[in-house]
Amino acid sequence: MIRIIIILVISLVLFPPGILSQDFTRGVNLTSWFQTSSAASVHFGKYSKQDFENIKSLGCDVIRLPINLHSMTDGAPNYNLDPLLFYFLDQVIDWAEELEIHLILDNHSFDPAVDTNPTVLSILLPVWRQMAERYKDRSNLINYEILNEPHGINDDTWNSIQGAIIKAIREVDTTHTIIVGPAGWNSYHNLQYMPEYSDTNLIYTFHFYDPLIFTHQGASWTDPSMVELGSVPFPYDQSAMPSFPSSLIGTWIHSSFNNYSNDGTVAKVQSLIDIAVNFKEQRNVKIFCGEFGVYIPNSDNSDRTYWYEVVRTYLEEMEIAWTIWDYQGGFGLYEKGSNQLFDYDLNMPLIQALGLNEVEQSDFIITPDTTGFIIYSDFIENGIQASSWSSGSKLSYYNDYSPAEGNFSISWEDAEQYNAIGFDFIPNKDLGNITNDFSLRFYLKGDTPLTEFDIRFVDSKIDDPNDHPWRMKYTVNAFTAPFDSSWHLVEIPLKDFSEGGSWDNETWYNSIGAFDWSAVDKFEIVAEQKALTGISLWFDQIEIYDPNTTSVDKDVIENNFTLYQNFPNPFNPVTTIKYSIPLNERRETSNVKLIVYNILGREVATLINQKQKPGNYQISWDAGSHSSGIYFYKLIASPYVEIKKMILLK
Repeated sequence: MIRIIIILVISLVLFPPGILSQDFTRGVNLTSWFQTSSAASVHFGKYSKQDFENIKSLGCDVIRLPINLHSMTDGAPNYNLDPLLFYFLDQVIDWAEELEIHLILDNHSFDPAVDTNPTVLSILLPVWRQMAERYKDRSNLINYEILNEPHGINDDTWNSIQGAIIKAIREVDTTHTIIVGPAGWNSYHNLQYMPEYSDTNLIYTFHFYDPLIFTHQGASWTDPSMVELGSVPFPYDQSAMPSFPSSLIGTWIHSSFNNYSNDGTVAKVQSLIDIAVNFKEQRNVKIFCGEFGVYIPNSDNSDRTYWYEVVRTYLEEMEIAWTIWDYQGGFGLYEKGSNQLFDYDLNMPLIQALGLNEVEQSDFIITPDTTGFIIYSDFIENGIQASSWSSGSKLSYYNDYSPAEGNFSISWEDAEQYNAIGFDFIPNKDLGNITNDFSLRFYLKGDTPLTEFDIRFVDSKIDDPNDHPWRMKYTVNAFTAPFDSSWHLVEIPLKDFSEGGSWDNETWYNSIGAFDWSAVDKFEIVAEQKALTGISLWFDQIEIYDPNTTSVDKDVIENNFTLYQNFPNPFNPVTTIKYSIPLNERRETSNVKLIVYNILGREVATLINQKQKPGNYQISWDAGSHSSGIYFYKLIASPYVEIKKMILLK
């Protein structure tokens, strides 16, 4: 009873009644983020809280997060979810709750080429029990979606499995909304075969991609492939119809093409959505269109946006919530072939067609960097993508054994020759103004003396046939740092890098002095000289910085002062608090205090009260002697102060 009261009080404080009862209406799928083969493969820095803020500014109130949950486990028989997944998801949920935006945890363990196995219950049960146990005490902004697009499985079999998962979740979590969907790829046609589940806190989902030869023209994953099909208009216009690819004659695509005069109309699209509408009205349940969209590469943008407008307006007219597939990517909100930058590349006709808030756009121009930036710090930073080629070697971006700073470091073992750890800058970086003064700095640890490898910057290749992706390299060896199984801080001035030629289209080009610091495409760590067989290397806190800085702009100082959300949160009884102390104007240590208060404002613990140098720190708090409830932790490093909230649940 005490625990129930505590949870109720916490929920009312953090999430007022208006938030608890609010339904979502429109949003996006954040794809290609948690859809990986393991938790360690997640590029967590791909999105940040700022991206969530951007999505909300469009007028969205929900984000559907596809997760390959089954790949995030240790396999049979227990299917234990990787703690690293929870480390990531906890932060994502923090962002959603702070911004009051709904988040759908979508089990996207899905392969379009492989039928859903009737034995999937053996995976779904342990996975969802763990998810429910982890998030049962989070706000009602969090929603569970049992499985994306089950297919190739009998409706009755799938409905029985889904019912068992609903029951299993409710044994742990009686609060959060569960999203359920039919077999047949979550088809609206299969809604009719779903039972009337007794649970009343459900939302029924369906997906909409009709007519498929319009929405999927150019797609390679269909059977057969539609890569050769393009320029199909919407709505149907006989004069605009393309020639049909000879390779697809006699297939179902050919039949659909011949029937497109009937299927490629607004009336037909609305009549298909009506199937879902009728289900909603007959069952008196909530329904949700979890996916709809048009693949970009082979479709005309004006026809594409018109289709979105038709579908979106009719869904809203029928009071059906929706999330488009997707935010960035092949079906996304951004202009074809762009860097997909929020302030520069949004497809504004599509934004308008979806009824979203318009965002002022400007032409993107690469501006010279004037300050340093982080490439890796616990994860690859936002605006940088992993571009590694490391076949045969063991590469992890989240090695948690004794990192130099923070929670993780990069580990690399048994690299074959020419294997590389790559960091692709999106957009490209202009380092032309800082090469004479700035340095590359990182922590390095190696276990084998006389190890040797290259680090390098690679510039972008332009259309000139004489241009190539030129390299600017530096060889790291025992003269740089001893490989003695200890961490060493390595600092290399950018001006000490030398040109290293180019490998382009299976051809080697010697250096001609053409490297362009104003158009740097990526940074790489490379086993250039030889294979690193039997050798282990670790890297941490990789950054470009100015070692000669004597004063720091006030805004930069404020931006670098950070008190992070504690992890885990809620916790019982130990939690970790991370924070960053900025470089002050005189490059001196700061008087730092980290204090914990209870909900009445009484101090219950002083975790830090000492001078500390600029840098990143973390400390654990064991609250075993304290009672459940809301606590606040306050970081003071004059003139900066920040307070955050945490929850102790016993």
